[in-house]
Amino acid sequence: MPYEHDKHGNGKYQKSIKRHYPVSDASIAQLCAHFKVHHFPARHLIIRGGIIDRNVYFIEKGLTRSYCLVNGNEHTTWFSKEGDITFGLLCLYHNRAGFEYVETVEPTLAYSIPIHCLNHLYQTNIEIANWGRVVHQECLLSLQCIRIDNLTMTAKERYQALLQTFPDICQRVNLGYIASFLGISLSTLSRIRAEK
Repeated sequence: MPYEHDKHGNGKYQKSIKRHYPVSDASIAQLCAHFKVHHFPARHLIIRGGIIDRNVYFIEKGLTRSYCLVNGNEHTTWFSKEGDITFGLLCLYHNRAGFEYVETVEPTLAYSIPIHCLNHLYQTNIEIANWGRVVHQECLLSLQCIRIDNLTMTAKERYQALLQTFPDICQRVNLGYIASFLGISLSTLSRIRAEK
């Protein structure tokens, strides 16, 4: 099904695009022309490790978590909520099957665009290209900050930092997923929350 939601430009993904870079409505319309609408139920695997998925997903409503499997155990690596995008890193950058899984945490409305269409827009539309550059810079910075935080912050400080960027996460996400993301046990997370 082609893109048909929110033709007046009030979508969360549209606001997010403009928050990152001043993309014109005309350029956003070019992007939206390639969108396919998805209504995913909760606990639906959008992306599977070991399988190439040649799409980027814009989240209009809902929430996903990214995770990888280590010795059969799930380790949460990222959360994507309204206005965010999600994709497989190796799929996007190298057209290779990656190790990441992306699963919906709650019913999710998302729009997908094929990676080849997005790459074509990067080549032909300077606004979309600059938006993509800024988004990927910010993602890289966020990943680096998380890595440094894990080395320098206490578990309680990491939890507090997460709440600053995602205040309602405990109301929307299984606490086990949050503990996994923070690199701590569920019992440690429960103790930290009880201290409040």
